[in-house]
Amino acid sequence: MENNKTEPKAAQTRDKVIVRTSIIGILTNVFLAAFKAAIGIMSNSIAVTLDAVNNLSDALSSIITIAGTKLAGKLPDRKHPLGYGRIEYLSAMIVSGIVLYAGITAAVESVKKIIHPVTPDYSVISLVIIAVAVVVKIILGRYVKAKGKQVNSGSLVASGSDAMFDAVLSASVLASAIIFMLSGLSLEAYVGVVISGFIIKAGIEMMIETLHEILGVRADKEKTDRIKRLLAEDPEVRGAYDLIMYNYGPDKDLASVHLELPDTMTAREIDKLTRRLEKKVYKETGVVLAGVGLYSYNTGDDASTDIRKDVWKRVMAHEWAVQMHGFYVDMETKEMSFDVVMSFDIKPSEGLKIIQEEIQGAYPDYDIKIAPDVNVSN
Repeated sequence: MENNKTEPKAAQTRDKVIVRTSIIGILTNVFLAAFKAAIGIMSNSIAVTLDAVNNLSDALSSIITIAGTKLAGKLPDRKHPLGYGRIEYLSAMIVSGIVLYAGITAAVESVKKIIHPVTPDYSVISLVIIAVAVVVKIILGRYVKAKGKQVNSGSLVASGSDAMFDAVLSASVLASAIIFMLSGLSLEAYVGVVISGFIIKAGIEMMIETLHEILGVRADKEKTDRIKRLLAEDPEVRGAYDLIMYNYGPDKDLASVHLELPDTMTAREIDKLTRRLEKKVYKETGVVLAGVGLYSYNTGDDASTDIRKDVWKRVMAHEWAVQMHGFYVDMETKEMSFDVVMSFDIKPSEGLKIIQEEIQGAYPDYDIKIAPDVNVSN
């Protein structure tokens, strides 16, 4: 499979966008943290101080995002022939750990302030600065999240969402300060507890989402449907099945698939077909077809067609049977084979036993071989 010459350029552009966006986030968060820390110390406000710490954790997260992007962009080598793209998932896990730690620390400090309260002392200037910080965080969040979606960076999307969430938290700090100035009622320690709770929740959610990526999740339905459609468009291909995606980092997908082809095709004809389809899929989707398996189907035989229709009807009568494919029957040797995709509502061994007994009962003279498939893509 020939690599598209535009791939390195696209990867470089993506990395530049991530780094540039992250640097903007770092500078903005450091700037906000400095002002909030100064206000928090001068006004003796734990809520504002914790908000400053949260900004620093955001800056650190952006630094880790840059480091992860740079490491993930390393060229493949003998030890890692498919590259280092998955490092981005590890960096996202570290970021979520930092957010979680910041939330726990904030909770501890807030509880201390509830037990040993200290009266804050806000000024009008400090409230104006906090209000400006809310607006800045909203703008930053929208910008970072948009860039993250543009280049398919989970770290940037998470950072953007976190920044939008920070704006809400900063607004709650501002509200508690205004309430204190108007009524003398100090709610900031309790606001700090609420803030820390949300930070902890965000950290846990980020960690779980990243863990799903590391473990492997169901491939995007839109992408898998598109790949199958591109393959099935070829007049030689009756169907594309068993599509499995292998992810090695954002926008670094490999895949394997089975094609159903007529039993009259020669090895040379199949070779030309698969090479053509590999190039087509890569050009249209960026996915590398690393493996193409084959199913053959009967041609020029009405009896085999009738048997296939009957078997299909029997198999698909079961609600847990998602699909039947790869059917082939040899009328001379009395051999029949096909695959059945089963839902997760039944154990593969149980479903296989039911179908095997049913089809064997209908065709006792045949040697029937059924392969159970997992419903890994829609």
